[in-house]
Amino acid sequence: MTTMTFATVRGLRLAWLDHGPEDGIPILALHGHFGRARAFANLAAALAPGHRVIALEQRGHGHSERGDGDFGSDAYVADAAAFLRGLGLGPVIVLGHSMGGVTAFRLAARHPDLVRALIVEEGGALNRRPEVPHPVLDVRDWPRRTATLAELRRAIEARGIPDAGYFLESAAEHPDGWGLLFDHGDMMASQQALVGDWWPDWLGSSCPALLVHGLDSTILPTAMARRMAARRPGTVLRELPGCGHWAHDDDPGAFAGAVQEFLETLRS
Repeated sequence: MTTMTFATVRGLRLAWLDHGPEDGIPILALHGHFGRARAFANLAAALAPGHRVIALEQRGHGHSERGDGDFGSDAYVADAAAFLRGLGLGPVIVLGHSMGGVTAFRLAARHPDLVRALIVEEGGALNRRPEVPHPVLDVRDWPRRTATLAELRRAIEARGIPDAGYFLESAAEHPDGWGLLFDHGDMMASQQALVGDWWPDWLGSSCPALLVHGLDSTILPTAMARRMAARRPGTVLRELPGCGHWAHDDDPGAFAGAVQEFLETLRS
């Protein structure tokens, strides 16, 4: 059963989805920029009933509050830690995509009592030019409102996005038309705050880790993914051919399979 509920975390009202039975092995799932908690629905279905996927809708995303406008990585980490403690959970498996992956491995480095294992999808230890050609997606001129959902899709794709499906997960109908749930300025600030060198945090934990990389990704270079796995003991790298930055959408079966294989190693 999947239910959406809300929790007050550090003064913020944050939404979260609870996939799976309460007695399942808990996995905290953290989406990337522009994402939603429901991004992990397919994975949760593949892992049921043995695992309980708890997907947090992070500050400024989806139906969660933006708070005071602090979108630095430290704020996301502190939210995740407080959220887990509020649920009385830990240590748990923490899974994160992109920005959520950085939050996940920084959480493990700073709160090792809360994290027993890491699953990082396309979250890089170094997020800056020239290693990453486009660390920030400029959304400042994206439409705030359109008359229809189809028009919103066309407007986003006209700005160089081949498939707006990921972003339209955050689309909602408002009294004055269709728009995205996130604030464009907030997403610019959040992306810019993620630009930097996160190697110390990637190397700052010792729990088992799975790094999932889409070989067609334009965000995480393959050479960097391989360096990340080589430099951090206890890390397994799974490279998924035909997948880009959103591997969980590009090939849900392969992504779920990689995660399931890793989870099996944690049982032994």
